[in-house]
Amino acid sequence: MPFTSSTSNAATAHSGPANHVHSEESLQQIVNRLSRLEGHIRGVKAMVQEHRPCPDVLTQVAAVRGGLDKVARIILDEYMSASIARAVEEGNIEEEVEALKKALDRFIA
Repeated sequence: MPFTSSTSNAATAHSGPANHVHSEESLQQIVNRLSRLEGHIRGVKAMVQEHRPCPDVLTQVAAVRGGLDKVARIILDEYMSASIARAVEEGNIEEEVEALKKALDRFIA
């Protein structure tokens, strides 16, 4: 899900049929978590290159996976909240439910 940023905008929108807007605070939280994960992944790569014990590497891989799951949950939670609010406002419940199902399928698959 691409994020776009502009210093003049108060929020950031996803592209797609059901636009979702992240607040600047939320966007920064997501970007910060992803930046930490980038560093963590570089650390795992270094562990592999240094021939560190497999159990240690797997522990770190699990930590990265957990971190990615947390980022996904933040994004999904915000998307679900926005979808429900749109469905209530616009009365397009079926359309929003379908969009949510597709988002969940992408996340779970």
